[in-house]
Amino acid sequence: MDAKARNCLLQYREALEKDIKTSYIMDRMINDGVLTISEEEKVKNEPTQQQRAALLIKTILKKDNYSYISFYNALIHEGYKDLAALLHSGIPVISSSNGGKDSVGGITSHVKTVLCEGGVPQRPVVFVTRKKLVNAIRQNLFKLSDEPGWVVIYGMAGCGKSVLAAEAVRDHFFLDGCFPGGVHWVSVGKQDKAGLLMKLQNLCTRLDQDENFSQRPPLNIEEAKDRLRLLMLRKHPRSLLILDDIWDSWILKAFDNQCQILLTTRDKSVTDSVMGPKYIVAVESDLGKEKGLEILSLFVNMKKADLPEQAHSIIKECKGSPLVVSLIGALLRDFPNRWDYYLRQLQNKQFKRIRKSSFYDYEALDEAMSISVEMLREDIKDYYTDLSILQKDVKVPTKVLCILWDMETEEVEDILQEFVNKSLLFCDRNGKSFRYYLHDLQVDFLIEKNRNQLQDLHKKIVTQFQKHYQPHTLSPDQEDCMYWYNFLAYHMASASMHKELCALMFSLDWIKAKTELVGPAHLIHEFVEYRHILDEKDCAVCENFQEFLSLNGHLLGRQPFPNIVQLGLCEPETSEVYQQAKLQAKQEVDHGMLYLEWINKKNIKNLSRLVVRPHTDAVYHACFSEDGQRIASCGVDKTLQVFKAETGEKLLEIKAHEDEVLCCAFSTDDRFIATCSVDKKVKIWNSMTGGLVHVYDEHSEQVNCCHFTNNSHYLLLATASSDCFLKLWDLNQKECRNTMFGHTNSVNHCRFSPDDKLLASCSADGTLKLWNMDSCLKVADCRGHLSWVHCVMFSPDGSSFLTSSDDQTIRLWETKKVCKNSAIVLKQEIDVVFQENEVMVLAVDNIKRLQLINGKTGQIDYLIEAQVSCCCLSPHLQYIAFGGEDGAVEILELLNNRIFQSRIGHKKTVRHIQFTDDGKTLISSSDDSSIQVWNWQSEEYVFLQAHQETVKDFKLLKNSKLLSWSFDGTVKIWSIITGRIEKDFVCHQDTVLSCDISPDATKFSSTSADKTAKIWSFELLSPLHELRGHKGCVRCSVFSVDSTLLATGDDNGEIRIWNVSNGELLHLCAPILVEEGAATHGGWVTDLCFSPDSKMLVSAGGYLKAITSPGTLFHPSVSLHAANTYVTKSWNGCSRSHKKREHHAMLKKAGQIQQEEELPARELA
Repeated sequence: MDAKARNCLLQYREALEKDIKTSYIMDRMINDGVLTISEEEKVKNEPTQQQRAALLIKTILKKDNYSYISFYNALIHEGYKDLAALLHSGIPVISSSNGGKDSVGGITSHVKTVLCEGGVPQRPVVFVTRKKLVNAIRQNLFKLSDEPGWVVIYGMAGCGKSVLAAEAVRDHFFLDGCFPGGVHWVSVGKQDKAGLLMKLQNLCTRLDQDENFSQRPPLNIEEAKDRLRLLMLRKHPRSLLILDDIWDSWILKAFDNQCQILLTTRDKSVTDSVMGPKYIVAVESDLGKEKGLEILSLFVNMKKADLPEQAHSIIKECKGSPLVVSLIGALLRDFPNRWDYYLRQLQNKQFKRIRKSSFYDYEALDEAMSISVEMLREDIKDYYTDLSILQKDVKVPTKVLCILWDMETEEVEDILQEFVNKSLLFCDRNGKSFRYYLHDLQVDFLIEKNRNQLQDLHKKIVTQFQKHYQPHTLSPDQEDCMYWYNFLAYHMASASMHKELCALMFSLDWIKAKTELVGPAHLIHEFVEYRHILDEKDCAVCENFQEFLSLNGHLLGRQPFPNIVQLGLCEPETSEVYQQAKLQAKQEVDHGMLYLEWINKKNIKNLSRLVVRPHTDAVYHACFSEDGQRIASCGVDKTLQVFKAETGEKLLEIKAHEDEVLCCAFSTDDRFIATCSVDKKVKIWNSMTGGLVHVYDEHSEQVNCCHFTNNSHYLLLATASSDCFLKLWDLNQKECRNTMFGHTNSVNHCRFSPDDKLLASCSADGTLKLWNMDSCLKVADCRGHLSWVHCVMFSPDGSSFLTSSDDQTIRLWETKKVCKNSAIVLKQEIDVVFQENEVMVLAVDNIKRLQLINGKTGQIDYLIEAQVSCCCLSPHLQYIAFGGEDGAVEILELLNNRIFQSRIGHKKTVRHIQFTDDGKTLISSSDDSSIQVWNWQSEEYVFLQAHQETVKDFKLLKNSKLLSWSFDGTVKIWSIITGRIEKDFVCHQDTVLSCDISPDATKFSSTSADKTAKIWSFELLSPLHELRGHKGCVRCSVFSVDSTLLATGDDNGEIRIWNVSNGELLHLCAPILVEEGAATHGGWVTDLCFSPDSKMLVSAGGYLKAITSPGTLFHPSVSLHAANTYVTKSWNGCSRSHKKREHHAMLKKAGQIQQEEELPARELA
């Protein structure tokens, strides 16, 4: 163990021995392989807690650096964050190998899999370690393992930032301890907003492979940011996002959503505008003489000591740039006797600098690049020149270059491999086909060297494209189609092919083909980018198409894709878009198509009364003055604009802030305008003169919202910030009057009640809070939303208020009721037992207490505090069991509060837990893919281990059998006595979301994320019936009591009822009114249950829905908004309520039913 780590452990030894409990800490250290079972037994044999802690620390002091790090991580995971903070300064440097037998060069198969799936680049063929820098990066990444923040690797181009970033995560122990959720690499580069949206869309698609969150890509950056936040939080927690080559600070705001981020950049100031802790690692441009020589020695396969004298001079001339040294090394590998020649070339040739105005020194690279290009074979030099037209950070499919050069794929790959071998080109082999790209500096070099040929080179690629394709006939199946859709217009504009560009951009066919594949954002950007060219042809036509895209962009981004001809027919008759649409419509009508022609278009031609463009970038907020005569607006361009509401005449233009202005508000008397900004400041302006009245600078993060009181006699301003605080400002004072805290995440919005007695605030923590303005104390804490709450608005009389959220719901709250309600809220982890005349509810509340609630009387017994992830009651209410986020499984005896703990437990969070009928055995499943059968009285264990992914849930069968289903797509039947698999059903290609067992015990059903359900016989390994037709994930299924019907529900709110004997669809309950169906849920259907006579079906989602069955047809009967639990399954005289744990479904607890009259919220479906 390092001396620094050892001294730190000794320094705080007394505090550690006094406070820690060793049991769970040792479990984690054993899992990490740094503590043995025998060492654990010795510690456990000590008589007191303090003596056990002392022996554990003594044992750690005899071990290595990994033991220290494992102990540090265990303290964090077990809630001893204050003690872990004491040890943080002593965290030792770790090597790049975990020493495992399955590792090759320090990289295990696990690491290879994680990095490959995350898109992390492979090591260069010639690789030299830079341990000091790699360890510095890891030390800073350790600080992010338990909190969001940024680690920034910065330095000049070609200094090896990307290689260092990839190498820092290439370690098994490091990944497993800090980022078990994985690593996700994004090559960003210099982007505009359309390019950034494309990057975000690709990242969201990669993170959501099973399309659980959405079946379409996000349509704008804000939607993409929110989607990314949800994906990282829910599907990829504790994972690291690596952003390679960041140029602009505004790009980072799209990723500023409480993630752990490692980024590479040439400018360390890019993180100044984002929130959270930042740790900087500087990479010197000088690789160092010894490292440079080591690279050369590897290229020429010589020992460093045997390198000729010229090698030292070459390193000096290359100025230590890893990229330059690699280029020269690649040349020497092919011609190992040319040391003098290449040195003379570097010393004597005067190459033009690429960027004279840049502070980066590219001189050595220019020289090495020129030499490398000159050394290419004469027959392939022109092909390298053709690459001058490639854009930075764009990976080009082989097929594009096949089109450009009119060659077969194999011929093209052979030529490109020559470039790759000489470090003149890079190849990405992670996808289905090879993709090639140039380093930024190589692009700059080629552009400068071939500037006079660029127009002809662009013309060449356009001509070759026209030879092989018609623009609108590109198919998504073609590997090169995305390249042409994204860059064909760029090549035409760069080739000065104005006629061809106009023909392309003014084509309804091109617009349809491109927007259907990539959405409208990039196409709108191209109209702006090339407006100066398009206007030469016909500015009116250009305006027609740009307006058509702008006004219909929200439709063109939807799935299913709308009929673009019909949209075009809605345009004015003078529009070129209309003329093309009408021509196509006439042709298609002859083939049986039907189109509508609007006869009153002239009457509704201009619905907008006034359209103004006061800003040069996105507008975030606009508001009327109280008298309605003026409008104020603010946005990305950092300005506040004030103009007349009637004519749009500009009254004021104020450079208001140093960063984006997020909100503005008129005071009630219209004398003042308040603005708030990303720069953390709040400013008050004279609304008539534009003079600055006050600057308030007390928030520590960006200020998201500002709002004045409604009474003009005593003006107060409320501001809401990402620092989690609300602040009140008196305009007669220079400092904040009051600060209100209680939110645990960004406060997004705030509003005063009409009488100014209350202030409402909503937050990214999913809550809304009400504050009394006289006392500034919190009077209500409203929970129920499942995601960010974006907005709150009071009704005109203040008796109610609305909230809107990322969870796709709007909630209406009654002000008086929420002010009376307790702030204690039950979480989703519940269990209910109905026994004779008793109803007992076991639940966990938001302050970590386990509650036992009498459902008849409402009496609550508070049992223990614990980090509970699931819980259950024994059949006769003698015991409760609960599983923890740390994998522990425990049983509490209710009579004397005695606790029994599973000696082995799980390695990850326990998700489901259940007693057997006799209460003697407890069964639990976990994220570690295992099921534990624990006879807790005899301390006997049986482990059911065969699922390859997380077990979704399980059901007990007769004769000591158990049925389980998993994310791996299988259903398995086990003997819980022997632990053996008795039947293994490969049911689906995607996650199995639910199973149900027919009452006659002969069949079971399975539903899946692959949008199908299946009916199985326990005797056959192939399905009896495959039930198709659902368009969303099939979330649940249930057999009728007589086993003749099966009901299934999906994520689109659709319920289908099937005949079990032949698999025929009997009835469809659609989410919208249809001719033969009935309106059901607006969102997910999370559970279903038939009545005993099979004539009524109850479904649960955002609300309960009862569907009755007169004869064979089901009709909607009643909707209940109160509770999402229902009674199923008899259990030795007890009925048990089953809960669902779906992430996007809000489950109100059965334990709250007795408080139903006081529930403040109604969900507007």
